[in-house]
Amino acid sequence: MMQPRLFAAVGFALLLAGCGDDPEPLQYGAAPQLPEPKRGLMPDMVIAEPAPWGDQQPQVPAGYTITAIATDLKIPRQTLVLPNGDILVAEGRGGNAPSLKPKDIIAGYIKAKGTTSVESGNRLTLLRDPDGDGRYEANVFAYNLNAPYGLALVGNDLYVANQDALVRFTYEEGQTQASGPPEIVTPLPSDINHHWTKALTASADGQYLYVGIGSNSNITERGMTAEVDRAMIWRVNAQTGEYKPYATGLRNPTALATHPESGQLWAVVNERDEIGPNLVPDYLTSVVEGGFYGWPYSYWGQNIDDRVRPQRPDKVAAAITPDYSLGAHVAALGVDFSVPAMGADFANGVFVGEHGSWNRKDPVGYKVVYVPFQNGRPAGPPVDFVAGFRDDDGTTRGRPVGVTVDPRGALIVADDLSNTVWRVTPSEPQSVEETPVEAIPTDEVPTDEAPTEEAPTEDAPIEDAPSAPEPAQ
Repeated sequence: MMQPRLFAAVGFALLLAGCGDDPEPLQYGAAPQLPEPKRGLMPDMVIAEPAPWGDQQPQVPAGYTITAIATDLKIPRQTLVLPNGDILVAEGRGGNAPSLKPKDIIAGYIKAKGTTSVESGNRLTLLRDPDGDGRYEANVFAYNLNAPYGLALVGNDLYVANQDALVRFTYEEGQTQASGPPEIVTPLPSDINHHWTKALTASADGQYLYVGIGSNSNITERGMTAEVDRAMIWRVNAQTGEYKPYATGLRNPTALATHPESGQLWAVVNERDEIGPNLVPDYLTSVVEGGFYGWPYSYWGQNIDDRVRPQRPDKVAAAITPDYSLGAHVAALGVDFSVPAMGADFANGVFVGEHGSWNRKDPVGYKVVYVPFQNGRPAGPPVDFVAGFRDDDGTTRGRPVGVTVDPRGALIVADDLSNTVWRVTPSEPQSVEETPVEAIPTDEVPTDEAPTEEAPTEDAPIEDAPSAPEPAQ
């Protein structure tokens, strides 16, 4: 009896959603004009309709080429370009938050229709182009992880942010498989895990790691106790694991990057839902140590969210306005700074992976955009760089997540719907001096390995990888 009732509820919700409209265009930039909040029984919802790529590809600007360098992966999320040009791919899906209300069940059902049915990989896969012809070979680098997401390399230390812990592998250049199990650097908040992804980047000097940890709710529906150590960015000592809150009030900081010149930390953040199709903008922002960015008490600076009780005027007054609006519900999940080798038109700025909306009548996102910078700040409207993941009729062939710039002149895009990694390059070499990829240097500090079973000693082809346990959805 439960299933027919669910389908009836879904049908009713879709009928209600179809009655909504999106009266204002999306607002981009430093000073978006925000509409008044609009609440209803259910937000507008549009289901993505997954379809294979077939002989099609995403669209890139004239003068660029896009190639699928890995397919049939197990939910690729984020990537990391290693010093020798190899690419690590974090694969997996986490989260185990129970539904609070009937509308959560309906929304969960609708969102699930627009995701892959492939089981969580819970692994790292290494991609290598052995002879430089653009064709990559795939090997499983590490098994039995727990929904890995963020990646960072500091010297010979490879850090992976699982959904429940920050862990560390020893890495030697050219290695195709981890030499042993990872060591736990520090546990990460994982109870409930409404937002399970743990974003990761390193400070410019490699001394610290920054970990983005999302909230356990949309707007504190589970109470503030469930939000302890969440909706914030941690700063973690890379060697000792000691951590402290670096910045707070960031509902879901899904990707982090450090500016290549200033070392300034930047983040993309997914904001709250259920107050209208054009609220609240997801955003790109610099992150100030000790800064508070509004969640849950306010949004986009001092715009009060009156759903929150008790109100905190003192926190609202202290809220920092983000640097750059990406638009409401685009679901930004990736960010990285460009380099001159990407071409003159895309040499100074950031690429942002937009996974795409589920709660708008007219879907948005489903693309990679480029935000130009000037003097270290965003300066201009976003430019579509990789598009064509979703057709106007709802057919959805891919959903971009992580974006990583290879300093040699390539953008790596993880697509977790088609389970593909894409590589975008200028069609002609750019007349700039190539910058070699280097790990962030650090003094070598010996650490004791955690005692677990040995990894296989031979390269493990991806097709022979064993199945990993599926985490709770």
